[in-house]
Parts: sequence; C-alpha cells; structure tokens
Amino acid sequence: MSIIQQVTSASLSDNWRTINIDALDPDSSTNFDTSTLRPSLAPVSESEIRSIGQQVRQLLRGGDAEGALRGALESAPYGGDDSVKEIHLGTVVEVLQGIRASEISGILGRIWGSEGGSEVVDCLMKYLYKGMAASATVGKTPSRGSTLTPQSTGAGFSQMGGRPGAQNESSGAAMSVLLSWHEKVVDVAGLGSVNRSMTDWRKV
Repeated sequence: MSIIQQVTSASLSDNWRTINIDALDPDSSTNFDTSTLRPSLAPVSESEIRSIGQQVRQLLRGGDAEGALRGALESAPYGGDDSVKEIHLGTVVEVLQGIRASEISGILGRIWGSEGGSEVVDCLMKYLYKGMAASATVGKTPSRGSTLTPQSTGAGFSQMGGRPGAQNESSGAAMSVLLSWHEKVVDVAGLGSVNRSMTDWRKV
C-alpha cells in the first residue's frame, strides 16, 4: 500500500498551515515578555506638559530662544499618551517657528557641543519628522484642526493664518520651517541623527 493510500480523510482535513509554530519555540517573542528589555518610562500628565509649555513660551518671549528650545526638547513626554505628545509637539513647533533663520545654525551648534547635546538634537530630529507627517495630513481630514498652525511670533519666519481658506498655506509655511530646521540639523549632526531618531524605541 502506498503512503498516499495510508493517509486518512481525517488527516487530509487538518489545515497544518494554521499552526502557530512561534508558540512552540521557547525562544520566540510570544513566549517572552520583550517589554522587560526596556526601562519603564515615567508617565506624564496633560497638566504637567501644559505647564512645561507655558515655561517654554515665557523663555521664548523673554528672548532666550536657545533655552526655550532646549527646555522643550529635554522635557519630551516619552511616557505620555497620544494627546499629551500632540500638545508638546505643538509647543516644540511653536518654538521652532519663533526662532530666526539666521540664528538656527548657532543655536544648534551650541546645543550639539554641550553635554548631552547629541541626545537633544536627536530628539529634535524626531519632532521634525513627526511635525512633517502631521503637517502633510492637514486638509486631508475634514473638520479637524492642526496643532501645527503657524503662530504670530513677531520675529523669525513669517506666519500665516487667521483668514478663511488659509489652512493649506499655513501647513505649507509650517512645513517650510521644519524643512529648514532639518537641513541645519543634518549639517550639524550628520545623517547619523536621522538613523538614531528612527531606530530609537522611545517615541515623541
């Protein structure tokens, strides 16, 4: 009797493709809690991040643009929920929009050369990419506002907004600011900053 004839109809009905072989592997991530490999992040509340935003804006209005930028980036709410992270994204972008284009390279150079500066600049790169993604989706989702609407700063990049139909122009102005910062960050920190910002498991 051939082996084909020995196969029963019951065995033919078994769908072996549905077997989860990862569950049978003791080294598989399904059998190991990978979250234990990462340190826990301190939770951040909405009131805390709004308070930080007020402090950062005070520094910016007081003329300490570098202190405002560093303060915003060093306070990134990695342990916050999505709404908290969106609030802080708006704060960071507002700071970026409030800094003159002629000051960007000097500020980045001083931050990069200071202790812990590389991590601060890498955090900025994360916010640049997140801001670009948010700005690119403005106008595609109806009735929802954007946290990236350019603000009137009185200095730095010219901001648009306030009139009907200006949302796409505003998002374009915000994108222009973010791209300008991206270029300067790459000049100061190199392409390594891009790689580090994309591979870091901590998300802004």
